[in-house]
Amino acid sequence: MNDAAISGSSMAGGRTVLLVGATGLVGSACLRLLMADPTVARVRTLTRRPLQRIPAVWNEQGKLAQQVVDFDNLASHPAWLACSQVICALGTTMRQAGSGAAFRRVDHDYVLEVARLALAQGASHFLVVSSMGADAQSANFYYRVKGELEDDLKALDYPSLTIARPSLLLGDRAEWRWGEELGKRLGVLLPPRWRPIDAEQVAAALVQASRLPDVGVRLLENAQLRKMALIP
Repeated sequence: MNDAAISGSSMAGGRTVLLVGATGLVGSACLRLLMADPTVARVRTLTRRPLQRIPAVWNEQGKLAQQVVDFDNLASHPAWLACSQVICALGTTMRQAGSGAAFRRVDHDYVLEVARLALAQGASHFLVVSSMGADAQSANFYYRVKGELEDDLKALDYPSLTIARPSLLLGDRAEWRWGEELGKRLGVLLPPRWRPIDAEQVAAALVQASRLPDVGVRLLENAQLRKMALIP
């Protein structure tokens, strides 16, 4: 499908949500919720690899538009980012990225570029998965990158920016992570602010927040994410 066709078809008929990072833990949960949400007319995904095991009913609905992209070349296809709102769950790990620079390119540069291009295409609400402890002044590289991203997103002046700051994410992953296993065992001993959180809860909170009016910057800390996830 060419850019003109994508732009014209996806923006007609109501709220269009661009989902970035739909193959990850939070992103895949967001996709399921968005596809079941009657207030969403169109779901567009930008992924680095094709989505797997798509339910047949989704194809029958004609609600889902998939696009496999090169995130280093997004600016060449701005119409792919035409939407009402963006939910961005794009991210990697230091181990997967292989270096600090590669990690920053995914978790900061790619996310910021998506936000910039989507805003230019008419998006009014950007929702992003950041991290508990995000701080541009942090001595910890991970938290510093997340904090820099939050600051740079705020500088774009979206009508509405929702930042989710979850603790350790729990869920069914393809690879085993000792930190997650430890979090499952010890998490119940921690206060709600620090307690590990299920990726499904983060996704539910983001989708719920996407239905709210534009209010400027909205920060959803770990405990607030749990509360938002319970709202029908």
